[in-house]
Amino acid sequence: MAEKKKNVLIIGSGGRDFHNFNTYYRDNEDYNVVGFTVGTQIPGILDRVYPAELAGKLYPNGIPNYFEGDLAKVIKELKVDDVVFSYSDVSFQHVLTLGAVAQGAGANYVLLGPDATQLKSTKPVIAVGAVRTGAGKSQTSRTIIEALMAKGLKVVAVRHPMPYGDLLKQKVMRFAEISDLEKHNCTVEEMEEFEPHVSRGNVIYCGVDYEAILREAENDPDGCDVVLWDGGNNDFPFFKPDLMVTVVDPLRPGHELTYWPGAVTLRLADVVVINKIDSATPEEIATVRKNIEAVAPNAMVIDAASPLSVDDPSIIKGKRVLVIEDGPTVTHGDMTTGAAKVAATKFGASELVDPRPFLKGSLVGMFELYPHVTDMLPAEGYGGPMLKDMEDTVNAVDCDAVIVGTPIDLARIINIKKPSTRVYYDLQEIGRPNFTDVIGEFVSKQGLAGK
Repeated sequence: MAEKKKNVLIIGSGGRDFHNFNTYYRDNEDYNVVGFTVGTQIPGILDRVYPAELAGKLYPNGIPNYFEGDLAKVIKELKVDDVVFSYSDVSFQHVLTLGAVAQGAGANYVLLGPDATQLKSTKPVIAVGAVRTGAGKSQTSRTIIEALMAKGLKVVAVRHPMPYGDLLKQKVMRFAEISDLEKHNCTVEEMEEFEPHVSRGNVIYCGVDYEAILREAENDPDGCDVVLWDGGNNDFPFFKPDLMVTVVDPLRPGHELTYWPGAVTLRLADVVVINKIDSATPEEIATVRKNIEAVAPNAMVIDAASPLSVDDPSIIKGKRVLVIEDGPTVTHGDMTTGAAKVAATKFGASELVDPRPFLKGSLVGMFELYPHVTDMLPAEGYGGPMLKDMEDTVNAVDCDAVIVGTPIDLARIINIKKPSTRVYYDLQEIGRPNFTDVIGEFVSKQGLAGK
């Protein structure tokens, strides 16, 4: 008699959850995936179905979503055997709290690891991850790409998924021009990740099906010598890396051991970057060094800072300013200070204006979810209505000027009616070893030196 299929429920937020399904459960006759769950942080996706065209032959009707708040009820009603946790950048406490809900309802609680979910590339892969969102992955990725390009190599970046729209249309997305951001109806969060690559002349891919994405990236029409995995939140890479770089943040000391799956990403590291050395205290840096030594003793450690600059400091000096920060960094990343806030202090703002009395529409609910956010405005825009709420809020705030600390040119997509200036930041390596050393060794080891 054939063994009964296990009913599986995958909990996540439209990224790692889909990848876990695609790599481990799709076309797997031993399992029946009864659904995905979604929370409240991303509007408009509860009624979405994972399309049959992506779900494979076992799911001709696709796979539905269920509200995560009803987890115990859903487990019982669907007779779920295995609940598969597929989030990133959450505390160990959160992981096990959901585990208690799952097991309290009678189900197993499953965490799939790298060997079960990573894809192998035909090209050398460098992966950049972090122990928390907002640690400095983006500027680290840019530094690595520039070092590879300086050696005449073609680099194609692949970004962790952020599929908030039509999943079938977003199966594989390629970004080579700024116009591609509009073509694929990108949210603000997506633009923040793609625009810095595109504006520097790099191609970057993203989407839903990372097997298909990887194969297209390897055969990109502009050429590909190296694939760079540009990780999201603090997740471990979807591709098996030949070099794993993990960024740690001494402004949140100890988080490298207590947040999921950043603690995994640290343990996988070949190279660890201690960023924000210029901002952290000696005690915070010492804590992070001690923890790196404890769990990744063989990793090379690079010390770095992320110095910032602005377009026009005169817009800030002596002014009452509204600071706009990268959304994920200051919401679920728990940061109380971002690049715009640092710039406000550095360039002499007289006051940080609290945006909360001026919030419009959906931004009211966002601030209720993140009560630690007070004197700054996270850049959010999951679709047109929220983007309009963002624009109306910025223009309603009683301030003299606006400091934009997002990785994108926010003034390109919303109409900021007050004087504004934008913050820029890059990785500044301190001493040796540095990425010149790391990339030189990587290029030689991978046989790319003759390219």
